[in-house]
Amino acid sequence: MLNLIDFKHKKWISAISYALFIIYIVIAVILLFLSPYRQSAYEINSAGTNPYNIIPFKTITDYIKASSHINQSIWMSNLFGNVLAFFPLGIFLPWLFKRFIGFWRTISSVFLATSSVEILQFATRVGSFDIDDIILNTIGGAFGYLVIKIIYLLILKGNTHEH
Repeated sequence: MLNLIDFKHKKWISAISYALFIIYIVIAVILLFLSPYRQSAYEINSAGTNPYNIIPFKTITDYIKASSHINQSIWMSNLFGNVLAFFPLGIFLPWLFKRFIGFWRTISSVFLATSSVEILQFATRVGSFDIDDIILNTIGGAFGYLVIKIIYLLILKGNTHEH
């Protein structure tokens, strides 16, 4: 009887997990491509800035240097928002898909996903291509992976103490 209850719980947890993953993907697509608050490539060009940055850490450094001159919410939301945007992906991939249990496989997938987003934003002119966004998004995915890995280890440790 206990195994049947465990199976039912696992089934519900799995269904809820996949539903949360789909909700995350939908919200990410809306925020990354459809949000009315996104700057289009046209607006970026009109502001006199490039619609792309291929120099690693340039945007990050620029925000840090200008942090005392610009609204704190602007640079904080850019830097930390990019980390947080792909944090859930680092959790969902190894949690839902066995092939992503390993760190490098998960991080490579997060890197490919965020690179695809940046390329699509640039190609569709709904934003700019920024290598720093890729770096920050990938760091966010790595943090997410580390969080889920720590949770797995704590659960595993708790299960070994019960027996």
